[in-house]
This record gives sequence, C-alpha cells and structure tokens, in this order.
Amino acid sequence: MIRIHLDVMMAKRKMSLNELADKVGVTKSNLSILKTEKAKAIRFSTLDAICVALDCQPGDILEYTSEDQ
Repeated sequence: MIRIHLDVMMAKRKMSLNELADKVGVTKSNLSILKTEKAKAIRFSTLDAICVALDCQPGDILEYTSEDQ
C-alpha cells in the first residue's frame, strides 16, 4: 500500500490546498483526492510539480507500507 503524506508536507510549508493547486496547476478537487488517499495513480509530471511547489522529495510525500500493517 502506498501512503500519501501530502497534508503533512503542506502543513510543514504552511500552504493551503488552494495555494498548492494554483502552484501545481491542478484542480483543488484532484489534490483533495490525492490528499485523502483516494487516488489510484499520480502522473510523474504532477508529482514533480508538487515537489517543486513544496520544495521536497517524492519520498517526503509517498511511503510504501505492507498491507497487513
């Protein structure tokens, strides 16, 4: 299972969902789906834009955990 810690990075950077959506160039609803871990996939270009906007690495946002945890 891939866990998404977008909310943690946004809090560390004191950035709202609206602000991040504007910087990344995606809709607030698409970021919300990602933030709530309901997304089935993410484009590398979107992940790249998120990392640029939040000044972080993909590993700061994504984490692999085994499903039995």
